[in-house]
Amino acid sequence: MQLPKIDWSRLWKEARAREKRRKGPDVWDRRAPSFAKHASKSPYVREFMRILSPDPSWSVLDVGSGPGTLAIPLADKVREITAIDFSGAMIELLKKECACRGIKNITAVKASWEDDWNAVGIRPHDVAIASRSIVVDDLEAALLKLDGIARKQVYISAPVGDGPMDRRLFEAVGRDFPERPDYIYVYNLLHQLGILADVTFITLRDKKTYDSFGEAFESNKWMFDNITPEEEERLENYLKDHLAPEGGGLSMSYERLVRWAVISWKKQA
Repeated sequence: MQLPKIDWSRLWKEARAREKRRKGPDVWDRRAPSFAKHASKSPYVREFMRILSPDPSWSVLDVGSGPGTLAIPLADKVREITAIDFSGAMIELLKKECACRGIKNITAVKASWEDDWNAVGIRPHDVAIASRSIVVDDLEAALLKLDGIARKQVYISAPVGDGPMDRRLFEAVGRDFPERPDYIYVYNLLHQLGILADVTFITLRDKKTYDSFGEAFESNKWMFDNITPEEEERLENYLKDHLAPEGGGLSMSYERLVRWAVISWKKQA
């Protein structure tokens, strides 16, 4: 098969259609507090910021901002930020954090990829970022939307291979691992669209820690749609076998290498 003839947009849509996992706003609303806690501790933020190398003059659009994982540490490094997310709970957490810290240059807006951004007051920004948030059915439309809203640069991060998903958990509950399209679909589609992007990889040694067994169970249960009581029992038994006391909490007995690809490009003059 010749590379130029591969329809990466269609392949992405087909791969997304095969996925059974569909996490809507309600799921992320429930997960928001736990996600905010763990995301803020991850070295991913430091590495992404290093690659971004923010300029104080920038206005930044953060698409899929969550509770401000990047927006909060970015606030004192750029001129202004518009953070959007389809989860109302995530947006409320971000607003609360901004109020606590006295941050005045972040505007938080509840909006999705599919919404009319112009209708909710989102205008072009110098830089658009979509960090770990390209979870869309129409990849081509999302990429063109980002490219169109950015005046200077775009930064995207997407999983490499399994990304943050732990195959051992799926084996433990007796399910097949859900194969998902990774960064190479994004990069190749950009190439077909005439966008020559750079790629930098972030590699993390991930060893999850939790305050309690209940937190560990809920934090891992979210990966599974329509989990049955039997599967819950298998997951519980697996975690009991692989969690050990550490630093006043519980930690997994093994670490995983998690890789993200940061794909970026400058707008052509």
